[in-house]
Amino acid sequence: MSGPLTLPLADEAATKRLGERLAAMARPGDVIALSGTLGTGKSTLARAFIRALTSPDEEVPSPTFTLVQQYDIGAEAGLVWHFDLYRLEAPDDALELDIEEAFAEGICLIEWPDRLGPHLPRRRLDLALEAGETETSRRATLTGHGSWADRLGDVSE
Repeated sequence: MSGPLTLPLADEAATKRLGERLAAMARPGDVIALSGTLGTGKSTLARAFIRALTSPDEEVPSPTFTLVQQYDIGAEAGLVWHFDLYRLEAPDDALELDIEEAFAEGICLIEWPDRLGPHLPRRRLDLALEAGETETSRRATLTGHGSWADRLGDVSE
C-alpha cells in the first residue's frame, strides 16, 4: 500500500481495537510513533496495544513522568518499550533511556515522537490521532515507512 491510510474511530472502543490490531502485526524492531494533541487517545491506544501482547489485566501506567515503561512479552518477542517523551528536554536525552537498544531489539511505542529529532528511525509507522466530528470520535492517519508501508493494508481489514 502506498500513501497514508485514514481510519475513522467512532469511540474509545474503536481506538482500543486499532491498538489491538497493530499489536497482532507488530514484531521486534518495529517503531510506532504516536502523535496528536493532548487527549486524542495516544495513551488509550498504547494501553490496548500493550495489553494485547501481555494480559488484559496488565497495569499500564502512563510513562509521562518516568519517560519509559517496559513490558516483557516473552522470550522470542522480547520487550515492548512505551516511551512518553512529552517532558524530554533535548533529543540527545533520549539516548540515556536506552532508546537505541529498544529500536534494535524491542517493539517501541513512542508518544510525542517529534521530541526525538534526528534519533527517530526512518523505518517506522507514524500514527497521528486527531479529534473527529463528535466529542468521542477520532480520526487515525497511518503512514508506513520501511516494512510498515507494505503492512498497512492489513490494518484496515
